[in-house]
Amino acid sequence: MSAPRDLDYWSFVELAQDRLNSKFGDHHRSATEVLLTLNRASDIVTYDLESTVHRPRGRSWSAYRLMFVIWLAGPIEPNTAARLTGMSRAAVSNLAKPLVDSGHLRKAPVAHDARSVQLSLTPEGEEEIVEVFAAQNEREAAWVDVLSETEQQILVMLLNKLITNRDQFDVRGRN
Repeated sequence: MSAPRDLDYWSFVELAQDRLNSKFGDHHRSATEVLLTLNRASDIVTYDLESTVHRPRGRSWSAYRLMFVIWLAGPIEPNTAARLTGMSRAAVSNLAKPLVDSGHLRKAPVAHDARSVQLSLTPEGEEEIVEVFAAQNEREAAWVDVLSETEQQILVMLLNKLITNRDQFDVRGRN
């Protein structure tokens, strides 16, 4: 068996599976492997996009997601932005403040609810998101270029299947 310092990700997964087998016997081995791999892939891609595209521009992945949703969905209330980004309402509020302060986001009162606001991009915010999306989309294309068009469609189909079938059990989450 390898020393912990000699493990790479895949040898760790194998080690984890062996140890889980010895502790739990017939556990759902493939479920563990699928979700470990899914989380790992998501973390790697997200970190890469944030470190190569967003941080050099002084933004975070989360700020990009918020600006991206507002850009495409149009002026929206923070609760809708939270639902569409997969963030909490508090996270949206915390992200919006510096974007408003920097002149990239605008908050306007909502006529039907005096307690809420509507978030929209300023012209500067729209200019930034267009530029950043172009850079991100090039990086996204580089990532998925290792998959054929058919493999990309299958991957999306499989991920959608996981997401849409979560109603079969009590999923805890923001959405």
